[in-house]
Amino acid sequence: MSRPLKTIIIIALALIVFLVVAKSAGWIGEEESTKVELSKVERKTITETVIASGKIQPEVEVKISAEVSGEIIELPFQEGAQVNKGDLLVKINPDLFIAAVNRARASVNTAKASLASAKAQFIEAEKNFNRNKSLHKDGVISDADFDAIKRAYQVSQLGVESAQYQLQSAEATLQEAKDNLARTTIYAPMDGTISMLNSEVGERVVGTIQMTGTEILRVANLELMEVLVEVNENDIIQVNYGDTALIEVDAYLDKEFKGIVTEIANSAKLAGTTIDQVTNFEVKVRILKDSYSDLLQKGGGSPFRPGMTASLEILTDRQNGVLSVPIQAVTTRADTSDKPAYARKKLDEADEEGDELFEIVFVNKAGKAELRVVKTGIQNDEDIVILSGLEEGEEIVTGPYSAISRTLKPGTAISEENSKSNKEE
Repeated sequence: MSRPLKTIIIIALALIVFLVVAKSAGWIGEEESTKVELSKVERKTITETVIASGKIQPEVEVKISAEVSGEIIELPFQEGAQVNKGDLLVKINPDLFIAAVNRARASVNTAKASLASAKAQFIEAEKNFNRNKSLHKDGVISDADFDAIKRAYQVSQLGVESAQYQLQSAEATLQEAKDNLARTTIYAPMDGTISMLNSEVGERVVGTIQMTGTEILRVANLELMEVLVEVNENDIIQVNYGDTALIEVDAYLDKEFKGIVTEIANSAKLAGTTIDQVTNFEVKVRILKDSYSDLLQKGGGSPFRPGMTASLEILTDRQNGVLSVPIQAVTTRADTSDKPAYARKKLDEADEEGDELFEIVFVNKAGKAELRVVKTGIQNDEDIVILSGLEEGEEIVTGPYSAISRTLKPGTAISEENSKSNKEE
């Protein structure tokens, strides 16, 4: 090959390599841009919510158990029946308890007779002691005889005290027997509805005196209903007494009820094993009667039944006219650039102590992605409040998620793929 031809080939190869490098570096040609979705920073009203689900139950429900054991001989009401305070709910066979009362009454009479006998003996011993006291003083009887008389007098006195205590014990036993007899009849503690009936006439029940006892029925006030839900430990700090809640009941489709938080548990309810243990707190939300007045049955009956499934949103915070962006526009990164001085300082500290994540947003600056470190506030399902780092009207990248979370870098060329409105419907 001739020398001129070799020179031409070398120059051509060098030119090709230069063109490839220049193209990659963006020295020549047009830089390839990343397709993104854009939106603007706007002012909105943001309502933060905590979502939970649970079961409907009466606010007041009394479990009725027998205090004494025995056979049920009367059970006048059925489940769902209305009862008034003082109505007879349950009657247990009283035969054994009547016998116990009679036995205790007989013991009281015996104790009274014993006391009368002890008093008579005491009177006799006292008189004998008084007669022999002067005789002993005059030396008519010996010291030994007088000591025996004195001892008999003191014993008779103690016998009266013992008989009095025996009478008190017998009377207490009689009162206990009467109380147990009274416990064979159970009356309604309040006006309400029999929400659960677990026993029938003829069944034997165990009284609470011996052990836990048999739950016979429940009386509930169905005028005031509530939803018992479990809220995760991460969300419970946002919930406060008096917070408003929006409630959906599975039995009533396309209808929303209103509620108010009335109780928040102080102690956690743990579920699962030690490895995957979940920590929740029970919260009670009263269903406001005004929100279901149109569903009230004739006679004022509640449209809800204990055990119905409900889901709710607890409105924990509301801020009006605050800067916000779509929630998907905010991501976290440990490696940032083009950041404010305070963020750069924090990153330097993070380099010494370990990685620290920053919340960031990409802003569209003349077709280039500019990374901004932001500080966020409350959020709802769609938007999040921006406390610092952005200005109203700035255009930000809202998608796709893969670009925001991984591929976009500061200075990357971007072009709008699909304009997305950031306005609330």
